[in-house]
Amino acid sequence: MTDSSDRSFQSRPTICPFCGVGCGIEYAPKSGKATGWMAPVNKRGEICPKGAAAFDVVGHEERLTEPLVRENGRLVTASWDEAFARISDAFSGIVAENGADALAFFASSNCTNEENYLLQKVARALGTNNVDNCARLCHSSTVAAMQNRFGAGAMTNTLEDLSDADVFLVMGANPAEQHPIIFRSYLLPAIRDGTDLIHVDPRANDTTEAATLHLPVRPGYDIPLLNAMAAVLLEEGLVDESFLDDRVTAVEQFRAFVGSVDVAENATLAGVPTDNLREAAQLYGEADRAAIFTGMGMSQHHCGTDNVHALLNLALLTGNLGKRGVGVNPLRGQNNVQGAGDVGALPDVLPGYQLVIDDEARQRVAEEWGVEPPPTPGLTEVEMTHRFGEEIRGAYVFGENPVITEPNANRVADAFEDIEFLVVHDIFRTETAEYADVVLPGSSWAEKAGTVTNTDRQVMRMRPNADLPGDARRDLGIVRELGARVTDLDFDYEGPAEVFDELTRVSPIYAGIRYDTIGTDSLRWPFPKGASSGVGVLHADEFASGNETAELRSVEHVDPVDSVADDELVLTTGRVLQHFNSGAVTRRSGTLMRMRGEDVLQIHPEDASDCGVNDGELVRVENDRGEVSVQAEVTPAIRQGTVFMTFHYADPLVNVLTPDELDPVARIPEYKHAAIRVTVTGDARR
Repeated sequence: MTDSSDRSFQSRPTICPFCGVGCGIEYAPKSGKATGWMAPVNKRGEICPKGAAAFDVVGHEERLTEPLVRENGRLVTASWDEAFARISDAFSGIVAENGADALAFFASSNCTNEENYLLQKVARALGTNNVDNCARLCHSSTVAAMQNRFGAGAMTNTLEDLSDADVFLVMGANPAEQHPIIFRSYLLPAIRDGTDLIHVDPRANDTTEAATLHLPVRPGYDIPLLNAMAAVLLEEGLVDESFLDDRVTAVEQFRAFVGSVDVAENATLAGVPTDNLREAAQLYGEADRAAIFTGMGMSQHHCGTDNVHALLNLALLTGNLGKRGVGVNPLRGQNNVQGAGDVGALPDVLPGYQLVIDDEARQRVAEEWGVEPPPTPGLTEVEMTHRFGEEIRGAYVFGENPVITEPNANRVADAFEDIEFLVVHDIFRTETAEYADVVLPGSSWAEKAGTVTNTDRQVMRMRPNADLPGDARRDLGIVRELGARVTDLDFDYEGPAEVFDELTRVSPIYAGIRYDTIGTDSLRWPFPKGASSGVGVLHADEFASGNETAELRSVEHVDPVDSVADDELVLTTGRVLQHFNSGAVTRRSGTLMRMRGEDVLQIHPEDASDCGVNDGELVRVENDRGEVSVQAEVTPAIRQGTVFMTFHYADPLVNVLTPDELDPVARIPEYKHAAIRVTVTGDARR
């Protein structure tokens, strides 16, 4: 336990720990809350409710303050030396008996570039590429498609230049609630000045309120919709023929493919009116500059990579790449989702997205580290969990809560029961920590220094605003000690600046950036040698792949994993404004308490009538994977045949219902389409 009254706070400019916007915040002594400062993104110091409440958890009484080890089935306090000795003994024994690939490392999009860089270095120094982070669960399919076609899996443009767009096409994202500062400070002013917003989402929400046009697509049917839009663009001559000639390949093959698309039939399959689909394509195609924003509604499918490939076709057809106010722009969900991937906390790439199968890349890293990373790609996060107790005997989970966040949660819980040795490194005793053999008390966002990389590739510095509670340690120091204990390498770094400097020597996209020169500003990757600032608009003269051209890709529809019976509905999931990810942090916030109407099942009035459900009634939502009880909210905001729940709560835990089948390329699970049944429980309303 800890008490904020015993803690020392000092106001220093740092970065909000929540979404990928990267707003600048600092401690406000008078209120004990966060206040904004005029940072690179929130230039007027504006912040959202989550940012304002960011300090609530820093002094929370449930903070971990001492290491814990398991004795006779119970977690008891221990010294740091005993905790690390147990880890070292267990990991060395597992490697000796089963090889390094029997270990799994879960990095964290909640943690700094330096911390994630060191953790992936520990894994690879031990001899395994089994390292991944929770970006696998949100945008790995987006990265896979964009990396494959363009050579970079990141926003093509900057937040500032996107205000030049004539049209925003927002696919499967709700920036008004999920990225409030992006929406209110960048998108909404442009909309008020005349930019049209097309919103594609099964659910009407705060973003929809600003939309010119809303397409309430059926979950799992994005590809038919996008192929039909491409067909309209070609049919009505709304393509950029000059761009196609100079920068695009496989054009004729794609014309032939789209020529067989029946627009009306695809619109019906996607669940949207044909006229509205045509209007959306016309708005996008007629714009001088059209910018796409994409979110987890597109990516979290077992065909997520194909979804994004179909989306990229629209930008290529219309020449909306390589200039201001255009492009394809993923909205990242945590403050360092982009950076965790950039620094190599992924099983198939080294820092800077260099493939582990690339001999030259491994040799470059070996020259810096003194040991060569293994050449075989490792397992992704869900693959690792699925193999607990079999190929995977030991795991290190850093700043994540996979027992809550991974799909088919009952199966996940069984897997954590089976693993031989588990280390959890966190600030709270999470649901995942309950399965641990060793728990290490780390640092909150407000107690650490280092860098994070936001959604439009800006590298920014975090600075500590609080001291540590009890015997907790800073995360970077913990990972350094781990490396020193379990590998033969020297992990004696003085601090984040020294780690960042090493990162720039092994990562081409960060080369040229210097830790000390970031200051309270930001530097954006890629950062050409000798440049004063990074590259804002990607793919201007050539694609990041080094090629002058990218291909159009013919994408066939893939049915969702779950077939839907006559008595079933489709469950889709998403975020709400007041909470964040598994809720391990925000549910402990005094400000961001459980809000009335957040943990509900949104259901269309027609579906509610068919199921005999009244507004506010407690209902059972179930399928073969599990069941939850939740209050019903009867609303026309959700399309008929589909229901919605947030994934922010451990109770009700929506992920007991979601399927864990994986995309064949990105290995992302299908969170956005689960067949379920809804029945009234007969219990009193909550």
